[in-house]
Amino acid sequence: MIIHVVKPGETLFSISEEYNLSGEYIQNINQLPNPNNLVVGQTIIIARPNIVHVVKHGDDLWSISKTYNVSVTTLLRNNPYLSSRLMVTGDIIVIEFEDVPIGTTKVNGYVYSNVNQTYLKSVLPYLTYVTIFTYGINDDGTLIGTDDTDIISAAKLMGTAPLMHLSTLDKNGIFSSDLASLILNSYELQDILIENILITLETKGYHGLDIDFEFVPASDRQNYVNFVAKLTNRLNIRGYIVIAALAPKTSSNQQGPSYVGHDYLGIGAAANYSFVMTYEWGYTYGPPMAVAPINKVREVLDYAITEIPADQILMGVPTYGYLWTLPYVKGESKATSLSNVMAVEIAAEYGAQIEYDETAQSPFYNFTDVNGTFCEVWFEDARSIEAKLKLIDEYGFAGAGYWNMDRPFPQNLMVLNLLYKILQVPLA
Repeated sequence: MIIHVVKPGETLFSISEEYNLSGEYIQNINQLPNPNNLVVGQTIIIARPNIVHVVKHGDDLWSISKTYNVSVTTLLRNNPYLSSRLMVTGDIIVIEFEDVPIGTTKVNGYVYSNVNQTYLKSVLPYLTYVTIFTYGINDDGTLIGTDDTDIISAAKLMGTAPLMHLSTLDKNGIFSSDLASLILNSYELQDILIENILITLETKGYHGLDIDFEFVPASDRQNYVNFVAKLTNRLNIRGYIVIAALAPKTSSNQQGPSYVGHDYLGIGAAANYSFVMTYEWGYTYGPPMAVAPINKVREVLDYAITEIPADQILMGVPTYGYLWTLPYVKGESKATSLSNVMAVEIAAEYGAQIEYDETAQSPFYNFTDVNGTFCEVWFEDARSIEAKLKLIDEYGFAGAGYWNMDRPFPQNLMVLNLLYKILQVPLA
């Protein structure tokens, strides 16, 4: 895989000539938002096919998969344009790329229950698990439900395992430390909650649970460990896995409301997998910077592996960026979240040149909008995603967890596909 960075004056045609590949093929594997208006500094994935199939009359994905002894899922991963249209005679289907995967990995993708179903179907082939955000909790241990039926059905059709997401979101939609403390200090409420979880897992057809208790009070740190251990034991007996989300800590005694209640050593031992949320350095109310600068990500991961076995860690990967208006004023400024595709579209609209911060391993740019306001954008591209995903192999992690998969970022999926063989798990 080559990641080509667009230079001044280049077009899709000139790039296709440079690599002796058709422009249509390059567009197909990149799903570029503006193929006829490339941005200086934009990334283009160049991946040479090793085996291709030219579609003939009567071909379908099933027949092609049987001919080459590959799965339909593999064909969908290698040819992302197939998620948006039917094959036609003459189409070039990539059966295999020249790139040899560097390893195997599990991939968990988080989605909101209102995710666009058409887009979801294009993402599911790349996921081991899909986690639907979120079930909340009432103060009597019952669950606050979510609209998950269609997503579960779509996931199972694609061979992706659906995971139930449980958080301390209360009836007002707020992460509640008081609610967390209430549950963690009552064995009776815990038993009621676990029983409701088991009923939901069974009736909905889930594969397991992702637990995300945020802002756990320091006084409940050990109680949370004990609850996760109890939960995991009860669910594992019934054949369900448990993933526990952890705030991005760099030491065991790190202070702050997001960190004090998360014991990496205890939670890591209690759950089957730990999802380390390595993102949100650049965030809505903070100053302009990368969402997941790789130097900061490494600091968290270097600590995490001292407390949790690497092969039980899922590394968090963001799929979005932020736009800030400048100057930044602490306590007043508020960045706007945007997709990585939209970030490139805005750069194209304003003629901005995309730069790349080598320390953070993240792209960014500045521009002046139609109102004369100076703006700064930090986002993810093929380079930054490749740098992050390679950490899975470097550290020996179980895989990645994407927050979140609601917004298009096709280059991320292709980089993932070229780097790893994505594992799937048996579904009940």
